[in-house]
Amino acid sequence: MSEIVVIAHNIRSSHNIGAIFRTCEGLGVGKLILSGYSPYPKKPNDKRLPHLIARAERGINKTALGAQNSLKWERSGNVLTTIAKLKLKGYAIAALEQSEQSIELSEYKPAGKIALILGNEIEGMDKEILDISDVVVEIAMKGKKESFNVSIAAAMCLYKLTSIK
Repeated sequence: MSEIVVIAHNIRSSHNIGAIFRTCEGLGVGKLILSGYSPYPKKPNDKRLPHLIARAERGINKTALGAQNSLKWERSGNVLTTIAKLKLKGYAIAALEQSEQSIELSEYKPAGKIALILGNEIEGMDKEILDISDVVVEIAMKGKKESFNVSIAAAMCLYKLTSIK
């Protein structure tokens, strides 16, 4: 199995973040990095207002069910810098997004360390992130809907990536 890091960038919903925590923990992901305006659990010396911390924690706790306490995670102030650092450490950067340059997830055969980037539930991935990604993968849709919920898409993608031998 490859070493996997997940970056959740500009995810609006604390419930989605909680579900992503739980999926990452359950599938053995090495680390979850939360960036942009993605909500995140309370951290030491947290400078957010108490009511903002409480709101984020309520939503995350509801779906993470404690996974945020056992999964390694960090907060990134600059996603592009974080991606650059991961590249220097040998990670292939894979953006999960529907785009003209994307390939189907079923065709993606990574060989080493992977940093999977998840983007906003409505707007999708920032162009700057897509431009610096090594690959853009998408999940083929079989029905009439155009996309999956971000936490469901993350689970589907991570299950596939953690099953690669």
